[in-house]
Amino acid sequence: QVQLVESGGGLVQAGGSLRLSCAASERTFSNYALGWFRQAPGKEREFVAAINYRYGSTYYAESVKGRFAISRDNAKNTVSLQMNSLKPEDTAVYYCAADPNGRLGRLPVNYVYWGQGTQVTVSS
Repeated sequence: QVQLVESGGGLVQAGGSLRLSCAASERTFSNYALGWFRQAPGKEREFVAAINYRYGSTYYAESVKGRFAISRDNAKNTVSLQMNSLKPEDTAVYYCAADPNGRLGRLPVNYVYWGQGTQVTVSS
């Protein structure tokens, strides 16, 4: 059982930056894909970005492309999401998720393990 723990959320003004991190409790991510999703109140959970941990290949939602960057740290067994030029519409709870099959998918159903989420609030 993989446990994922997110950190780094908070309150920031529009145009600012935040960095989210996702750490695994026990196992390594070596064959996994790690994704970030977000869910705003009253909306469905939506895909943000994903990375194949072994090869480093990445995939982004159009709404964050050029502003967000997903990366991995093999030594620390963590995945991070650097969020720049934040907008009020980026406000949501952000979730880290892991797909043991290593697929760079945008569908939540592909991801088996989920973190508890971290709140990101962007004020205008």
